[in-house]
Amino acid sequence: MTEKKDEKPFDPIKANLGTRRVPKLRMANFPNADDIVQQGLLEEEKRTDKMVDIMLVNPPTPDGELWIRTQHRVGRKTRENMVWPQVSLAQMAAMLHPAFTVKVVDANAERMGWPEFTEILDEYKPKYYMTQVTAPTLENDMYGCFLAKSRGAQTIAFGTHVTPIPKETLRPYPALDYVIVGEPDLTIRDLLDNLENRIELRSPEILNLFEKHDPQYEPAVQEDGTVDMFRIKGIAWRKQDEIVLNLTRPFIPDLDDMPMPMHELLPLQSYRMPLIKGPFTFIVTSRGCPAGCTYCIKHVSYQFSTRLRSPKLIMEELWELKRQGIHNIHMYADLFTVNRDQVLELCNLMIEEKINIKWTCNSRVDYVDEEMLQLMGKAGNWLISWGIESGNEQILRKARKGAYPDKAARALQWARNAGIKNWGYFIIGLPGETEETIQDTIKFSKKLPLDIALFHVAAPYPGTPFFFEVVKNGWFRAGTKWEQVDMDKGTVLDYPELTAEQLLYWQKRAFREWAFRPGPIFTYLKMLMSDWSTLRSAWEVGISHLNWSSTDSGMPISNN
Repeated sequence: MTEKKDEKPFDPIKANLGTRRVPKLRMANFPNADDIVQQGLLEEEKRTDKMVDIMLVNPPTPDGELWIRTQHRVGRKTRENMVWPQVSLAQMAAMLHPAFTVKVVDANAERMGWPEFTEILDEYKPKYYMTQVTAPTLENDMYGCFLAKSRGAQTIAFGTHVTPIPKETLRPYPALDYVIVGEPDLTIRDLLDNLENRIELRSPEILNLFEKHDPQYEPAVQEDGTVDMFRIKGIAWRKQDEIVLNLTRPFIPDLDDMPMPMHELLPLQSYRMPLIKGPFTFIVTSRGCPAGCTYCIKHVSYQFSTRLRSPKLIMEELWELKRQGIHNIHMYADLFTVNRDQVLELCNLMIEEKINIKWTCNSRVDYVDEEMLQLMGKAGNWLISWGIESGNEQILRKARKGAYPDKAARALQWARNAGIKNWGYFIIGLPGETEETIQDTIKFSKKLPLDIALFHVAAPYPGTPFFFEVVKNGWFRAGTKWEQVDMDKGTVLDYPELTAEQLLYWQKRAFREWAFRPGPIFTYLKMLMSDWSTLRSAWEVGISHLNWSSTDSGMPISNN
């Protein structure tokens, strides 16, 4: 085949486009799709009918397992398979409704992981996102704020961890907009009312709450319609690069002024507690405790205030929960038996009205008497959890417990005589603890008429007197992080006389010595056989405790 006369010979070098001159450098001119994306987001907002003003959240847990968390307590992973009701979220929902649309998400109870939780955020698109925060779950909880913030929500944190350290929670976590310091119920309503200009939507009941709780209260909206953020009490917030801590908000003086919690927003059928057949939930009967225990988180939440709810309103809430199919109740309080007259009146009403529910509570051993416990048993109380802490009087005195071993033995026997089961909590590693005093606690626990006993390692939660004592004396182990301040999964304490490893060893040894005896083993077997519906849970709890206690290893903080 011959080439055509007018065709040039093929030049492979010139065919390579890389032989051409390099273009002159021009000014960058990047494409911008922000407006298109923003328009798409606005159209998407118009399309959804599930958008809410605020989402109140108990977020997914750090490891997908069950954790115990609530408004005025600390967080910990549960070895007892307990699923704690989030009544504090239901209470705040009642404070906000109907002025605001509310969604409550209890990811712990519904065993919800982050991918599913993210779908919930996308579905409801909250304008405000409010999460409780505890020390052992801090970074985990802040991840939820990050997800919500990235979707346009303003983020709010509350709880016993952020209350004593509001600025140092906001500073390292830019996705967090506000911290509520102290009791959150009125503060969240005041914050949203001012930010959304809905003060005029306050009902007479809400107006009464604001008027009674603070004689100096006034809304923060100014004449020109802007909000003076400095006037919203009980919050820490960001003013550009500055973190501002506002004045403290007073406590709510009368709990009867608060609306009934919106229990119907909670996954009530998911809440479980050992020995209880079927679901249960909380009723808050009071807030606060007058005792001075140095390790107790109530020093952060309610200090020494004590406020009661009337037995009449407690009964109304009990009947409402019974209508919703709940027949098991835990009387949730810092100290249920803080007022004898309240307890007796409530028990008499339960008997007179024949409500026929089973209920549990907590108590100190020095806030009961035999007559009172007999009446509680007749009214349906079948279990009391007692904070016994130590079997050594000097350890209790140093911790300002005020309830000594002789009173514990007497109170628990009174409860046993009344047909009430006893659940005892003990703490290993309070200041002054030695191996000898720990052995006193173990011996004492075996003498008591206990059906269940749990042994924790002392945890210096921020804001408690114990925390400041640990800091002052240098008892925090080097490298401590907030997530490691946990009474169950390890310890951050390193005493001169007792190392972290020794504390964990004695915690497990104490449980083994108490549990692996004929009495507790028989109680556990009876629990297994008495109720087939809880057989699987009871078996899992038993195996979990057996695995946990079978070694002397723990998870102390590394010194490196």
